[in-house]
Amino acid sequence: MRYSFRLAELLGHVPDPRKRPGTIKTIVEYTGLDRHQVAALLKNEVKYIPLKALSRLCDFLIEHGHCSADKLPGSLFSIEPENFWELLARRNRLQLSLGVRRELDQDNPDVCYVVASDSVLLGELLNGVTTLGGTAHFRESGQMVAETAGNHVPRPEHVKQSLVWSPGQAKATEVMDRAHSVYNDFSESSSDKALVCIGSTKSNPVVELVLASAFGCEPYETQDNVESATDRKVPFFLRYRDKDPKPASCVGGEQLSKTEKTDTPGIYYEGADGKWNHVSWDGPNQDAAFVFYIHRESHGRLEMAMGGFSGRGTRLLASTLARRGEDFWPPVYEGQGIQVGAYLIQYTVSKDQNSAKDILRTDLTGDMKLIPIAAEAIERRMVV
Repeated sequence: MRYSFRLAELLGHVPDPRKRPGTIKTIVEYTGLDRHQVAALLKNEVKYIPLKALSRLCDFLIEHGHCSADKLPGSLFSIEPENFWELLARRNRLQLSLGVRRELDQDNPDVCYVVASDSVLLGELLNGVTTLGGTAHFRESGQMVAETAGNHVPRPEHVKQSLVWSPGQAKATEVMDRAHSVYNDFSESSSDKALVCIGSTKSNPVVELVLASAFGCEPYETQDNVESATDRKVPFFLRYRDKDPKPASCVGGEQLSKTEKTDTPGIYYEGADGKWNHVSWDGPNQDAAFVFYIHRESHGRLEMAMGGFSGRGTRLLASTLARRGEDFWPPVYEGQGIQVGAYLIQYTVSKDQNSAKDILRTDLTGDMKLIPIAAEAIERRMVV
């Protein structure tokens, strides 16, 4: 069992460096601690802390109204997750975001819907969180031992669903405004929280905000015209199909760069050596999906996006979560107090699962290849 230091969470110290009004300086002046030590404590990067320093931090938190004396020093520590499902289940607040579409020629505003494949993925996600991927009953069978050890089965106390317009289903300004509203609501809520976005940027514009925040780029702005693919801010790229909606995006588009044209749809990604590779999509047999998360344990903040390149890819991802959720752990990158999981999946589907009736199947299967995005590609772009 590992513990993390949650000083940043108690202080409301946000990840964005533009929104840190002298936090470190204030703590240094009050406690007498070294500036670098305080910065490391805020990032949960220290291996030990002297009792004297811990006492001064507790005094600071009490005097400045961040925590009551009866909750310290316990509130400064929390148990770190040990697997993918626990990463989500240990959050106090879980917010789920889904894209909504509608019949544009209908006058009735109630005629709108969530795409079937997204609802299938949402169902498997909720099942995994509440059952810890089917392992909760094993832990509950030893309940007395678990309770004695303080190791109860974790579950979110608050679950909230947020609906946003998919691109093309409302005016572009309305789509972006609603997405920003949902993302800001999450950001401003109390800590120990997770935001999970279902779908790609083609269907859920909040995915764009999660990725833009993680990699320090402007959302809803294409990067197709960068000089080289290595200049892309996000280390993976969704090459739209010809008939796809094509919202301007930091992660989606129609070419890798000015000089690197890409005609084949699918998901491209940068390897450790800087070269870009391809997870392909074709109509009959090849499909793709992605899972991305960024976890700031010291801030009590988890952001996640997951979806398929197509509806079939999304349903295949749902099946993968149900059977092999543990494959998305451990994170591919850890550093600067941040954990990042970034995975692509290549699916090969048998021909007998391509008939029209399979559109309603929630148990699609296929040969899968899991591709973790290289830590080097993440680190080159990470904004802390």
